[in-house]
Amino acid sequence: QVQVVESGGGSVQAGGSLRLSCAASVVTYRINDMGWYRQTPGKQRELVATISRGGSTQYADAVKGRFTISRDNAKNTLFLQMNSLKPEDTAVYYCKAETFFSGYWGQGTQVTVSS
Repeated sequence: QVQVVESGGGSVQAGGSLRLSCAASVVTYRINDMGWYRQTPGKQRELVATISRGGSTQYADAVKGRFTISRDNAKNTLFLQMNSLKPEDTAVYYCKAETFFSGYWGQGTQVTVSS
């Protein structure tokens, strides 16, 4: 089983920065891809950024050039540095950790960007 816990959300003014963290506790399986997703009320959860175990990254067009995803494989931790935040970045941000068998989600952390 894998437990995933996010932290680092909060409220910030437009143009500000936040850094999200995610810790995945693993009993048996190796964590492969990890990623950040976000969701606003009434909308589907959408991909923000993903990173492979080898460090290959993928970003949504809306966050390219502003957000940076990184990870520490030794500690099974994931990060998202968010700069130049916009009001439209307001959402609950979820971390996902994938093993060979399944994907595991955290409970989410709220990010609110005011104009």
